[in-house]
Amino acid sequence: MTITLKSRSQIAQLHAAGQLVAETFELLRDHVRPGVTTGELDQLAEEFIRRHGAEPIYKGYVPRGSRGTPPFPATICASVNDVICHGIPNSRQQLKAGDVIGVDIGVRLHGWVGDSCVTYPVGEIDATTQRLLATTQECLMLGIEQAQPRQRLGDIGAAIQRHAEAAHFSLVREYTGHGLGRNLHEDPTVLHYGTPGTGQRLLPGMVFTIEPMVNAGAADTKVERDGWTVRTADGSRSAQFEHTVVITDDGPLVLTRL
Repeated sequence: MTITLKSRSQIAQLHAAGQLVAETFELLRDHVRPGVTTGELDQLAEEFIRRHGAEPIYKGYVPRGSRGTPPFPATICASVNDVICHGIPNSRQQLKAGDVIGVDIGVRLHGWVGDSCVTYPVGEIDATTQRLLATTQECLMLGIEQAQPRQRLGDIGAAIQRHAEAAHFSLVREYTGHGLGRNLHEDPTVLHYGTPGTGQRLLPGMVFTIEPMVNAGAADTKVERDGWTVRTADGSRSAQFEHTVVITDDGPLVLTRL
């Protein structure tokens, strides 16, 4: 594992990229409604990001070590209902009242990356889905609270796991948080489960995402033939919230919050 600690000036660049991601979410929030297609949301996001001098980092992205996975074709990941992550937006998929959609956005601004995810309700959603979204967002915040200097990565994962399982939901284990900087995926890998007091010690200058994916049913996943779309194996709903954080001497600073 090779972790690069970021300097104050580099963190400022990452913060600028993170703020553009947050502003893109603010733009999309008013457009997530019944009748809108995931492709329309994608187009809005791409136009906004490029207009601000950045590029969508997911578009054309190929995972490290992938074998035959095609480049991701869109600006955002649009993950509706039982799609956990990496949903591909298109012009045919219309949102319906009662749906949820996880929107994941990554940008590169002046060479530095911003990355975050929000799960939006579409109109009124049922009580179980409301609890799923609330619990997942709480998991993220509890994980961020543990991102303190001198603590360990296992403290983050343990806090997330404890809260999700206490609510009788399950945590996806195959997909994790990650370091970032000039690249979308850097060390360390950030698990959303674990044991307190274990794993890499957190040091000022470390930058990484925390992005728990929580399922209403079982944790098992399946990948569609497109090589990207990840669904719950049992068809249950899933939610994800993500922020990019930097460890400072005073605690975690969220780079992707307005």
